[in-house]
Amino acid sequence: MGIRCSKLCLCCWSHSHRKFNQSHSIDPEKGGKEESESQPSFIEFKLDELKEAASGFSQENIVSEHGEKAPNFVYKGKLNDGRWIAIKRFHRSAWPDTRQFLEEARTVGLLRSEKLANLIGCCCDGEERLLVAEFMPNETLSKHLFHWENHPLEWAMRLRVALYLAQALEYCSSKGRSLYHDLNAYRVLFDQEGNPRLSCFGLMKNSRDGKSYSTNLAFTPPEYMRTGRISPESVIYSFGTLLLDLLSGKHIPPSHALDLTRVKNFRMLIDSNLEGHISDNDGTELVRLASRCLQYEPRERPNAKSLVTALLPLQKETEVASHVLMGISDGTAAEDSPSLSPLGDACSRQDLTAIHKILEDIGYKDDEGIANELSFQVWTNQIQETLNCKKHGDTAFNAKDFATAIKCYTQFIDDGTMVLPTVFARRCLSYLMSNMSQEALADAMQAQVVSPEWPTALYLQAAALFSLGMDSDAKETLKDGTSLEAKWKKH
Repeated sequence: MGIRCSKLCLCCWSHSHRKFNQSHSIDPEKGGKEESESQPSFIEFKLDELKEAASGFSQENIVSEHGEKAPNFVYKGKLNDGRWIAIKRFHRSAWPDTRQFLEEARTVGLLRSEKLANLIGCCCDGEERLLVAEFMPNETLSKHLFHWENHPLEWAMRLRVALYLAQALEYCSSKGRSLYHDLNAYRVLFDQEGNPRLSCFGLMKNSRDGKSYSTNLAFTPPEYMRTGRISPESVIYSFGTLLLDLLSGKHIPPSHALDLTRVKNFRMLIDSNLEGHISDNDGTELVRLASRCLQYEPRERPNAKSLVTALLPLQKETEVASHVLMGISDGTAAEDSPSLSPLGDACSRQDLTAIHKILEDIGYKDDEGIANELSFQVWTNQIQETLNCKKHGDTAFNAKDFATAIKCYTQFIDDGTMVLPTVFARRCLSYLMSNMSQEALADAMQAQVVSPEWPTALYLQAAALFSLGMDSDAKETLKDGTSLEAKWKKH
């Protein structure tokens, strides 16, 4: 087993094996109109529940790629039932009227579409105002379009993003939510299967969390500059800037883009990475649609329904799943893996309480075959104090006093007289319980060094990797642990 990624990337989390949605068809005709019965219902969460899910709103849980500015950060979190969530945290000053905040959240929470990262709950407690949405594990359009690492976003996928986004806007309009604040590449997220979704956070209105648009005036609808207000036509203008982003792979001010189209130099807009993959007809049609969206007069811009109608005929490779076009692993793959043992399952769900109970029940029986070559002199003169450290650590571990357990187990390990993988495993869990994921991963790996054929070490590595947001590596490690456990049982 090898860990392929050593860098912590907060936004590259995958969902756990429990999913919000069980299916995503790549049917361009379906649109965003149909509500899915599998979508989660709206919940008013307790503050303590969300604090626990987001590790006390720790800095490590901030998902900065969502484009939010302080103090309105978005945090990743995991509920007790295993669901990943995104939590947008406001201060009371953003929503001083409690009733208005709750009513607005409940209204947005009524929307349910597979083209949206749906709002599934909220929390209003004292100074805190929190929105809870489905967590999208495959990052933002900004990441895949402007800051890609392996390969640029394929043309077929860019067209799919444009269509799904238009369908999301059409769905919202049909439900009376035609206003969307600051539509940009950060607001387009990718779900477990790589399908694009529009963040629900931009649908909230009347908050005081800042201006409706970013401070970059070059991308702001002209009517907003005049009046400070947005309209459904303002959202279409922003959609036009996103079409330019998709076409060019970079931020191009709309005024400059329109100048290029007027002098028939629109080919200068096209991303050089798309050379040979985009026809002149496709490029011309998308530029024409963007130009319509960017008209100075709002009344001259198309509506969301017209956008869908224009984008449908342009779709390419509709039979190819989004995750294939994106070059990412299919989020459903883990469901096809062999069934996990109780420990493996607990680690896959990051159920630390269940892991603790299992390790407590197992005790040190897996260490019985490990030989410790100690001289009689070492045993008689030094071992008792070392064993006392371990004993005190076990007492603290069983009592769930994890800070003391870490201290005692560290003394035992640092002494070096005895090397027991179970001690590393127990300190690993103590670190996880203390939100020290990197240290936990190091201990789980050390347990594997001491006992290479011990599946528990791999399972705990997976739990630590999940905690660090490295879900792809965690899932592979779970598979390795399952295979190793099968061999372990045979012996």
